[in-house]
Amino acid sequence: MHASEVVALGYRYPTPFQLDELKRAVSEFTRGVVRTHMDAFLAEMEKLELGEWEELHTATLDLSPKFVPYVGHVAWGENYRRGEFMADLKRDMERCGVDLLGELPDHIEPVLRYLASTRAPLDDLLGVIADSVSTMREVLVKADAKNPYRHLLSATSGVIEDLNTLSIGTNR
Repeated sequence: MHASEVVALGYRYPTPFQLDELKRAVSEFTRGVVRTHMDAFLAEMEKLELGEWEELHTATLDLSPKFVPYVGHVAWGENYRRGEFMADLKRDMERCGVDLLGELPDHIEPVLRYLASTRAPLDDLLGVIADSVSTMREVLVKADAKNPYRHLLSATSGVIEDLNTLSIGTNR
């Protein structure tokens, strides 16, 4: 499992065994800044009952979200460029065998799983996602400075930084 897949698990709707699965994955597959932020996210999630986590997830990511979890929307809003981006992303995700699990292609969760599945992501995706995640985190912290998902967004930024470093190192 790639660190981006581990972080992607944090964006999924909570289930009874998800916290244990996430703790195991974090301990096995993350390190450095990603591990630090994932540990902080897990520590806050451990304090919640499943129902409370479900409510927090829904309030943060779904109904009147505290931040918009769609990379393309954050980057371009609702215009043709986002549509073009989503079409290209969906096509490449299908090629890589990434199941959208009912989400739009530019939702942060399938985008992270896509990044784990390809050695050559769409042109400029790493730059777009880096800026988008930074904006998402700023918006969330402004709306709710103590929301545990701030740690997940920081872990996402760490994954993107690691991927950008690898990309530069391999001249992709």
